[in-house]
Amino acid sequence: MKNKAVTLQQLFLRETLGRPIAERGSQSLTEIQLEQYDQWLSEKRDFSVEEVCASHWIKSCTAGYITEVIFKASGSLTEFTLFDRLKTVGQWELDDGLLYVSIFKGENQYDFVIVANSSVNIHSAIEYKNDELHSYLKLAQTRV
Repeated sequence: MKNKAVTLQQLFLRETLGRPIAERGSQSLTEIQLEQYDQWLSEKRDFSVEEVCASHWIKSCTAGYITEVIFKASGSLTEFTLFDRLKTVGQWELDDGLLYVSIFKGENQYDFVIVANSSVNIHSAIEYKNDELHSYLKLAQTRV
């Protein structure tokens, strides 16, 4: 899952062209799309460890499921459903400016890579459930 170029391309196709989420590496970019990709990429930035640990985050998905995620300096995380406070746990790692996350819910594992937006603290990711394409996510930092 740690192929930065493929992760960025997959998210680009979802966000700018309105395409349904596609499997990693299943599509290639045309010349025109490469220009759009460079523009889209200029609107992204790297995360820092300090900002990840310094805030609670709100995570939502295309199905409307909303949670609060708390990233800890140890590399672990706690996730709570926003209203009934059901708890799950996971882990995170910052690598080459991207935030890699794994969350464990029962027998299921959810993996996603958060790409930072440079203009606002609302970021995005594509989520996999048990290694299968699952959802498009938006994550908002509540404090910096």
